[in-house]
Amino acid sequence: MSRIRLNPYLNFPGTCREAFAFYAECLNADIVFQLTMGESPMADEVPPESHDNICHVCLQGDGIVLMGSDCPPEFFEKAQGTTLSVQADSVEQAQTLFAALAEGGEIKMPMEETPWAERFGMCNDRFGIPWMVNFDGSKAAYET
Repeated sequence: MSRIRLNPYLNFPGTCREAFAFYAECLNADIVFQLTMGESPMADEVPPESHDNICHVCLQGDGIVLMGSDCPPEFFEKAQGTTLSVQADSVEQAQTLFAALAEGGEIKMPMEETPWAERFGMCNDRFGIPWMVNFDGSKAAYET
């Protein structure tokens, strides 16, 4: 049987380029593909003021594939009911990543020890995307 992969796809109201540059830095990942609306086959159907918006972007890193785009304002819906979860390799990495993601955003649960993890925290980043950062002391539970 072939392997199935699940990749989160995020929508933004015109801030996708800035968000993915931020995520690339925070997650130590690379933007491997980026296409603007103006570069896309539908460029003639998009208002000129939207040509610099992102049609599709893909970020990849060690254990990470994250995709996204800007969408027309009338179709944008704020992220809700879903949270991106990141499993760190150490307490230090968890704390550093959480601090970076939370900067300019909103901390929902401060980074602290919990019954299930040496460190766990929840935040919404400055783009409104919800995140959980976890270090449980044993990566085995999250290896695929």
